[in-house]
Amino acid sequence: MNRTVLGLGGTVVALAAVTGLATLWAPGEAAQSSGGATKAAYKPVERTTLVCPQPSTSDVAETTYTAVTPKGGPGKKGSASLRPAALVDPEQQGSGAGEGSKGDKDDKGDKDSKGDKGGKGGKNGDSGAGGEQQDGGAAGKPFLPLSTPGTPVTDDTSDPKAPALTGTADGPFAPGWTVQQTTTIGAGAGRGLHGTSCTAPDTSFWFPGASTAADRQDYVHLTNPDSDSAVVDLELYGKDGKLKSGQGSGEGITVPAHSTVPVLLSTLTSEPVTNVTLHVTARSGRVGAQVHASDTELGGDWLPPAAAPTPGVVLPGIPKDATSVRLAVFAPGGHDADLKVKLAGRSGLISPAGHETLHVKAGMVTTVDLKDLTRGEAGSLVLSPAEGGGKAPGIVAAARVLRGKGGKQESAFVPATAAVRKQATAADNGSSGSTLSLTAPEAGATVRVTASAGSGGGSPKSTTVTVKGRTTKAFTPPGPSGGKGTYAVTVEHLSGGPVYAARMLEREQSGLPAFTIQTLPDDGSTVAVPGSSQDLSVLNDD
Repeated sequence: MNRTVLGLGGTVVALAAVTGLATLWAPGEAAQSSGGATKAAYKPVERTTLVCPQPSTSDVAETTYTAVTPKGGPGKKGSASLRPAALVDPEQQGSGAGEGSKGDKDDKGDKDSKGDKGGKGGKNGDSGAGGEQQDGGAAGKPFLPLSTPGTPVTDDTSDPKAPALTGTADGPFAPGWTVQQTTTIGAGAGRGLHGTSCTAPDTSFWFPGASTAADRQDYVHLTNPDSDSAVVDLELYGKDGKLKSGQGSGEGITVPAHSTVPVLLSTLTSEPVTNVTLHVTARSGRVGAQVHASDTELGGDWLPPAAAPTPGVVLPGIPKDATSVRLAVFAPGGHDADLKVKLAGRSGLISPAGHETLHVKAGMVTTVDLKDLTRGEAGSLVLSPAEGGGKAPGIVAAARVLRGKGGKQESAFVPATAAVRKQATAADNGSSGSTLSLTAPEAGATVRVTASAGSGGGSPKSTTVTVKGRTTKAFTPPGPSGGKGTYAVTVEHLSGGPVYAARMLEREQSGLPAFTIQTLPDDGSTVAVPGSSQDLSVLNDD
């Protein structure tokens, strides 16, 4: 009899590396062994997978990519890079949005190439971000390869056929690997600034704040980073519940390996609805999912997925000059939710006049127009269970934010996000036009904010920031010492209560206050590995 010992710690690390999970416990929980005595240790992840959606099909769009991994990861050997994903027309897959095979092999593992080492990004879109992809992403040279943790690399493209991207980072490049995609659209529907952080693939995503109305074109981009097909279901909910199907059912959409499938949400329902919640579920495999919203009058932006349903949520980073804030909330379970609505501003929590509480019916979208909520003071929305409401159900939420007036208005989205447990990073910051928002909705907290070296040189610079309890602190983040080019900002939670973060980029565009907001959930740089005295040996009889 051969006896192979399988350590639980190694099993958990391997699981986290494959699935992209940041942690196996909720923030703040003490992970314990089966005996309840041994707390978990957090270890750096060994492999990270990211998915970047197709940036734009506009002929007047210009996209900049920035990739970085913060310093501090263990080991010396590793790589990080992206590769193009093939574009698949959903109409070619069958009726409606595409009815794929329901029997596809379930593969939630990551079989991507690890990419090539080192090197700086190319210029003017000639490094793989532009042009047509012929082979589903299995070939093609690496895009945005990193050579040194802590130093960003950049590239840009104006190609309307620029593809979606998928890739992996391993070794010292895996913990906190971040890629920012920022697009400027000069004219037409969606004109303005569109930004998004590339995200980890998963099996379930919630998008409150989407729309199927005539003045909006919302596409959900489904991108598969793995070597086997994924099968995805899409469900839309409105103020009266689940929407009726349109020309496409949204069920059984096949996303081939190393490919992306954009689906226009208005084709999934016969009812044009201004405020809907989209639920994306992968019944086999896994995908990255993001919604791109383009408005004929109000510009547009990327709507990232909201944090998983929880009884209370935080939406950080609403700018001080917001002229309109429209909040959309959805309760996925079978119970209604009664919520308190607060704005965490510079000096404390306040209740918006006339909107102190909110009742959300189960399975239905509730929307409230908070208008000029911030009144010249940057803040964050804090939704918590109302007192006396019994066991509170989980909710998902997002807000559409407007800046500007009249014909010079621009929109962006702020979804509810997870707290920064260890660290989070925002790339593509410049010498101006960047605002970092930190919110401590409970007790005060201390964080370290570090500017990386610039893409054109310089050295990192850090500062310690204290955020008072129940407040939001908005400020221009520090820049690198002697730095040139763009840089990344990393927020590290040092002590105190939970902290939520967001970063706004703004650029004036012919009088238009163009802007985009990225929330900064924990980047999953570490995974909880429980200690165990249990014998987890695997017996292998010969």
